Amino acid sequence: MIDLHHHLLPGLDDGSKTMENSVAMAKLAAADGITHVVCTPHANGKYVYDPAVNEALVVEFRDLLAADNVPLTLGLGCDFHLSYDNIQDAKDNPARYTINNLSYLLVEIPDYGLPRGLTEIFYELQLAGMTPILTHPERNPTLQSDMSRLEEWLRGGVLIQVTGDSVRGSMGKAAEKMAHQLLTDRWVHFLATDAHNVTSRPPRLSEAHRIVSKKYGADYADMLCTTNPRAVFEGKPMPQQEEPRNLYDEREEKGFFSRMFSKLTEK
Repeated sequence: MIDLHHHLLPGLDDGSKTMENSVAMAKLAAADGITHVVCTPHANGKYVYDPAVNEALVVEFRDLLAADNVPLTLGLGCDFHLSYDNIQDAKDNPARYTINNLSYLLVEIPDYGLPRGLTEIFYELQLAGMTPILTHPERNPTLQSDMSRLEEWLRGGVLIQVTGDSVRGSMGKAAEKMAHQLLTDRWVHFLATDAHNVTSRPPRLSEAHRIVSKKYGADYADMLCTTNPRAVFEGKPMPQQEEPRNLYDEREEKGFFSRMFSKLTEK
């Protein structure tokens, strides 16, 4: 399995605090069946985000894992927050933020509420060559109360990552309910751990994979945990997906992405 969202690097944010703790997290991940991890420190106003520092840590960490015979392949990205400065810089320097400096971008929305103009922001990031991956929408109370907000983003090409622990039910009942509705409708493209430590938020994915396999099919589980994240890790186009449900119904009013597409095709 390939974990696209993991706060593994030490001392950068609210994830791992020490290299020793990072090694312990890596060992737990490998024991759980995870073969690849994208290290995704926060890129926001609270923590310093420096790709050069992050890359140096990854190089050091790879050597430690190799010396300890931990079979884990590391990549690098970030947990991208939608501040004005971040958005402007990402449009000018996409590879500074994307996973493995390629084309996919993890985008995290606030714990509560939604930024204004989010649909337009996604569109601008796409115009700059990035494919946004919206992280754990099932944990946002605003979206929990109105899942329809996701429809236009999905129709416009935004991808969805759900936290494995939400599927298991350890992120709360509301997150669990929404996660399973998203899975039922095939609106989910990735499962990831969003691991921060070895205790309250450890790197575990196999149980969520098992649940999805049992309830929604083994092929879908493998796609969410291996096939799709591998495409992201390697910067390749997404493979053929299962047909989403309740997404492409005819609407009386066109959304933002539909209007923009119509304008483009009229030219």
